[in-house]
Amino acid sequence: MRIALHTRVREDRIEEYEAAHRAVPDELTAGIRAAGATSWTIWRSGCELFHLLECEDYAGLLAELEQLPVNIAWQTRMADLLDVVHDYSKAGATAGIPVVWEL
Repeated sequence: MRIALHTRVREDRIEEYEAAHRAVPDELTAGIRAAGATSWTIWRSGCELFHLLECEDYAGLLAELEQLPVNIAWQTRMADLLDVVHDYSKAGATAGIPVVWEL
């Protein structure tokens, strides 16, 4: 399944956000893959961030990630950089952007 997400980086934290993503911990990427993600891409337009995540079971992926210590630390770090934070709670499992059209 493909999940599209929208978040927003704080205007004064764009450089820090991008620097953090140039150095995502290997333990975190391994944990995301182990939780079932096959790809995750983030695009930025100004302060707006658009994510495309591919996985088999999004709710299951979130459940695994919310227990992973390296992800908990990462989400805490990201919360300081973002105005709109993806909700990793159970509601987050249905928080994707709905599809309007597809070719």
